[in-house]
Amino acid sequence: MMNNPVRKFFGAMFQSQQTQQRLPISSEEWHQHWQSQGQCWRKEPEIDEKRQLLHHVNKIREANPMLGFRGCRLGLLYPEVTRMQCRAIFEAACQVKGERKQVTLEIMVPLVSISEELKQQAEMIHDVAREVTGELGMKIEYAVGTMIELPRACLTADKIAEHADFFSFGTNDLTQTTFGLSRDDSGRFLPAYVDRKILADDPFQVLDREGVGELVRLGTERGRSVKPDLKVGICGEHGGDPSSIAFCNEIGLNYVSCSPYRVPVARLAAAHAALAAEAKVAADAAADAAADEDAKAREAVGASKG
Repeated sequence: MMNNPVRKFFGAMFQSQQTQQRLPISSEEWHQHWQSQGQCWRKEPEIDEKRQLLHHVNKIREANPMLGFRGCRLGLLYPEVTRMQCRAIFEAACQVKGERKQVTLEIMVPLVSISEELKQQAEMIHDVAREVTGELGMKIEYAVGTMIELPRACLTADKIAEHADFFSFGTNDLTQTTFGLSRDDSGRFLPAYVDRKILADDPFQVLDREGVGELVRLGTERGRSVKPDLKVGICGEHGGDPSSIAFCNEIGLNYVSCSPYRVPVARLAAAHAALAAEAKVAADAAADAAADEDAKAREAVGASKG
C-alpha cells in the first residue's frame, strides 16, 4: 500500500540524501481518518476487518495527543506499523537502486525520550532491512537516527547516541515541551508577551537561546561525547530564521532543515554565519599574533636594559 508513493518519491529525488521520518502521526490523527472512513464501512458489512481496526483506533483516542500515544511509542506497542513503513521504504529504495539510481537513506525515529525506545526500534528497522535486502539480493546503505524533541532526550543524549547515527533536534516540539506552550493556541497571547517585553521574540519563530538553545547545545555535546562525529542538525521553522541559523553554526551543528519557502533565506543565512565565523577566527588569530609580537618586543626591551 505504501510502496508506490515512496518509490515515486525516491525516483524523483534519487540524487539527494533522503530522510524518512516514521510514525509522525498521533493516534488522534488515526482516529479522525478512520472515523471518517467508518461511515462508508457501515454500508459494507463484509469488511469486518476494517470495523475491527476502527474499534482499536477508538480505544486509543486521547484528550491530549500531542503528549500522548504517538511517535516511537506507537511503533513499540504496534510493531507491525514500524515494520510496514520500513518495508515500504526499503523495497522502494531497492527498486530505485535497481534502476541505477543512488538512494542514501536516513530513517528517523521520532519522539524518543528513553534510549531503550530507540534501541528497540532500531533493532526492528535493521531486521526489516535484512529481510528486504535478502529477499531482493541487494545492499542498501542507510542510517538510523532520532528526532530530539523532548527535554529528557536532550539531558540523556549520551545514552540515546549509543543507538543513533544522527540527531535532528525538532525545535518546534522542543519549544512546546520546554515552555509548556501549545504552538496551535499560544498565538492568542504570545504577541502580547512580545509587546510587553516579557519575551524578545516569538519562540516559535526565533529560537530561544537561553532555554531551548541551551538544551540543543547540551544534547549536542552529550551526544558527541559518545560519538564525536555524530551528525547533528535542527528540523523546524527555526531552520529558516537567520539568527537561529547563526546560533546553530556557533554550536557546531551540521545542517538545518526548514519549510521549502524558507530555503533561500536559510542558505543565505548559513553562508553569512559561516563567513562571520571565519572572520572571527581570523581576527582572533591576528590578535594572538599581535599579542605574541608585543610580548617578544617587551622581552627584547627588558634584555637590552639588563
